[in-house]
Amino acid sequence: MVDPVPQLDDLPVESGTRVLLRADFNVPLQGDVIDDDLRITAALPTINALRERGAKVVCCSHLGRPKGTVDRKYSLAPVAKRLGELLEIDVPLSPEVAGFASLRMSEGIGPGDVMMIENLRFDPGEAANDPAFALNLAELGDAYVDDAFGAAHRAHASIVGPPATLPSAAGLLLAREVEVLGGMLDAPKHPFVGILGGVKVSDKLGVLDALLDRCDTLLVGGAMAFTFLVAQGGHVGDSLVEADQVEHCKKLLASGRIAIPTDIVAAQEMTETAPTQHVRANDVPDGWKGLDIGPETAGHYSDVIGNAASVLWNGPMGVFELAPFAAGTRTVAEAVADCRGFTVVGGGDSASAVKHFGLADRIDHVSTGGGAALELIELGDLPGLQALRNCTANAKRKS
Repeated sequence: MVDPVPQLDDLPVESGTRVLLRADFNVPLQGDVIDDDLRITAALPTINALRERGAKVVCCSHLGRPKGTVDRKYSLAPVAKRLGELLEIDVPLSPEVAGFASLRMSEGIGPGDVMMIENLRFDPGEAANDPAFALNLAELGDAYVDDAFGAAHRAHASIVGPPATLPSAAGLLLAREVEVLGGMLDAPKHPFVGILGGVKVSDKLGVLDALLDRCDTLLVGGAMAFTFLVAQGGHVGDSLVEADQVEHCKKLLASGRIAIPTDIVAAQEMTETAPTQHVRANDVPDGWKGLDIGPETAGHYSDVIGNAASVLWNGPMGVFELAPFAAGTRTVAEAVADCRGFTVVGGGDSASAVKHFGLADRIDHVSTGGGAALELIELGDLPGLQALRNCTANAKRKS
């Protein structure tokens, strides 16, 4: 069971209250051009809710992996500019992370204003969860809101530090993620169908185990399916196989609730122009590797999905970014979009896929955090959620 987190409505915010908002603005960039602003638009409801209450909103986020040093290609300047455009206000960016300039700016903006500090990961104290850095961050707010579900699985300073000293709550996005994913784990409607794809079985062992306890059927695709096929005695050519996971896959298959591909699309190279062939999944020719589920498998998976009352999908069925290997993922995505049950896409590449195929608005919930969603499914909790629940300032306020 996923325990509830403190809600935004219960946070003491009035006109002039500085709210340190941990957002997830880790957007894809080409130079200083944002390729996809979904993570920025996803934070708008929380930002606007705080502005309506007169808060001074101090946004902080990481971007990329600058490894604790200042690297201007990872500056949040394009994000501050885009956020300002969306809000139709000026969003100034402090040139530093947590320090005197940021503190002065946080005190100088007015009620309803929004500012941003530079990339948290420019400071080595962020990833190291340095207590001094966390305290400096907390100086920028009178209260703290965590709306960064995509980073809630990391015990970094901006995630677990401020709740130790500031009244804290989950933002609207984070609270919704917990409600939806928690509901899928605690009380899903049946039949409950899980769909798992991606590259490695080892990356999703915990998720496989967690879902197998709850799902009526678990549909497996992507490269990870070939380890299951080997466990079944199949010949998979040059397809990716994790030999050390074969025995575990045998045990999972013994449950009788896991479906694996019966046909696949194979090629000798993973390119747009590579010749392909449609073969049985358990009889891939030497020198060829499976790069997508085949039409027979995609059709069967679609039928199972169509009868589901709940669907949770994480991981593509093949290399959907390349046209010769996109059909399986597209077919599954369309089946999820058409499903009359409650549908959830667990972030990461599967979220990219439904957006790529123009289906995102037909999914009930598309998670903003791939790694965080997987960890919440596997463990039932995240460091960021625990920090909010353990907030000592909240406890003092209630006493």
